[in-house]
Amino acid sequence: MTKAHSGRRRVCSPRTIPRLSDLTRGAPLSTETPPRRAGFRQRLSTGTTIRSKAVAGVTALLLPLAAMVGLAGPAEAATSATATYVKKSDWGTGFEGQWTVKNTGTTALSSWTIEWDFPAGTAVGSAWDATVTGSGTHWTAKNLSWNGSVAPGASISFGFNGTGSGSPSGCKLNGASCDGGSVPGDNAPSAPGTPTASLITDTSAKLTWAAATDDKGIKNYDVLRGGTKVATVTGTTYTDSALTAGTDYSYTVRARDTADQTGPVSGSVAVRTTGGGTTPPPGDKINLGYFTNWGTYGRNYHVKNLVTSGSASKITHINYAFGNVQGGKCTIGDAYADYDKAYTADQSVDGVADTWDQPLRGNFNQLRKLKAKYPNIKVLWSFGGWTWSGGFGAAAQNPAAFAQSCYDLVEDPRWADVFDGIDIDWEYPNACGLTCDTSGPAALKNLSTALRTKFGANNLVTAAITADGSDGGKIDAADYAGAAQSMDWYNVMTYDFFGAWAAKGPTAPHSPLTSYTGIPQAGFTAADAIAKLKAKGVPAKKLLLGIGFYGRGWTGVTQSAPGGTATGAAQGTYEAGIEDYKVLKSSCPATGTIAGTAYAHCGTNWWSYDTPATVVSKMTWAKNQGLGGAFFWEFSGDTTNGELVSAINSGLR
Repeated sequence: MTKAHSGRRRVCSPRTIPRLSDLTRGAPLSTETPPRRAGFRQRLSTGTTIRSKAVAGVTALLLPLAAMVGLAGPAEAATSATATYVKKSDWGTGFEGQWTVKNTGTTALSSWTIEWDFPAGTAVGSAWDATVTGSGTHWTAKNLSWNGSVAPGASISFGFNGTGSGSPSGCKLNGASCDGGSVPGDNAPSAPGTPTASLITDTSAKLTWAAATDDKGIKNYDVLRGGTKVATVTGTTYTDSALTAGTDYSYTVRARDTADQTGPVSGSVAVRTTGGGTTPPPGDKINLGYFTNWGTYGRNYHVKNLVTSGSASKITHINYAFGNVQGGKCTIGDAYADYDKAYTADQSVDGVADTWDQPLRGNFNQLRKLKAKYPNIKVLWSFGGWTWSGGFGAAAQNPAAFAQSCYDLVEDPRWADVFDGIDIDWEYPNACGLTCDTSGPAALKNLSTALRTKFGANNLVTAAITADGSDGGKIDAADYAGAAQSMDWYNVMTYDFFGAWAAKGPTAPHSPLTSYTGIPQAGFTAADAIAKLKAKGVPAKKLLLGIGFYGRGWTGVTQSAPGGTATGAAQGTYEAGIEDYKVLKSSCPATGTIAGTAYAHCGTNWWSYDTPATVVSKMTWAKNQGLGGAFFWEFSGDTTNGELVSAINSGLR
């Protein structure tokens, strides 16, 4: 008997994991087998590969590396030391310089900072064995984590390539003369208070914050907009001008002490300028797409692609997938992709490269930049999915604690302005997915109620849910109507009904809109799922129709029409039996349609997938049903010019 199956497709491309040696020398990243895609079938599967520990590997790898490239801690015990400079070579237009720190005292030097001035026209380029920064003609070098300690009588050197030909002057070592003598301790300043915004207009906003503290005194403050420094001021107020009307911004502040040490950044404040309006959505309908954190690896799909494809101007919402659910709590899914990956200028939404010291990088920062360009777009953080749904059982035992953990993570000051709410992808409440859940029919309602209570009326709370409309199926296993009272909408996963996990077939469309003669399982259609949810009391406007941007296929098929036998799964780029629409439209063009979905027979392969034409017809059906709109899994399966996103957009109007 064919297994029940309509969970969201989660295709993981070959995952790129940085090797330590690659990261330290700037070499291309290596590639290894990806983790299992999250969120996938409604059927019970015992052979599905569990998501690998690649994320943990990246995290463990990056933490020590981050320590290697970060700023050293402040100097501690007083000692005596000197700093001397030598120009090792000079080629006319540039030179190689070297500083040497020598401990001339009897107490170990725990860290060092050298400051000097170059004449105009002379500047530092690349540096090694130190972190070197400049402000005008003033330069500062700080030790790395591994060379900050200098024992009595020992010395440490670092070098750099420079332009121009000038010599340094005004040298200071940890705030004292470089010629020797006592080297004082100096702690970094504290974080300033979280800024508050006032006098907000179409083009400007005034920021005010509480002063930071420092043992030697505060010199000035850096004001950061979206993680990028926009000003350095001596007071505790700043008015940012030349902003865009009707646009969202995020600000933080960090202090600098008299030795030019920077402290931690403050909490962030979100600012939306007045005027401007927003890009109107397609009528009053939702057009939501999933963006996967792992897509930034082997698939090489980034937030910027939403702009270059034209999709960003046609969507209303993004679900960022996935956060994990562990021990009954919301946790980070992939720290490197989420907020640590440094984007180059050509990959970045606004064409500006990330810097090593900005407080937020990765996809989160790119989403922040996207929202600045398209302020109508709302972003939700989706937790769970096919592979990570096992944690919801523990969450259901203490819904309030789960909701608190999710709120604390989504509203973390580093990225609170990025997200407009939370989506949970539980596959499946009180039913079987990758694992079987026995939390009871009321578990989803209890969890939804706790999330709404914690996130409040100003945040979105949504869920991706089963589309198993069979008698006694997964929709019947939980109180979806009760849970809907706390939800803004449901993403009904009306795809993945049939696929090559049934290796010998029969071939069938994986996303049938309606039933047809010979369908392998009654109730496995979008129409059946929507009808059952409505009958249970879920409002139509809270239901979104799901579209898969991929196809499912078999090989060894001789029959062109659905219902043929097969020998196994057709070959796919990332996973057997699955292929992106952008590939299938050319490699195996559609030869027919059934139940509102296209299918194709090419050679011995048989595929089913949605095309722009079938998507438009499904959108017409969704409007006639009074649904709230549509959603899709996921952006990277579309063409570079966003054919399927455009079809959803035009179909919903």
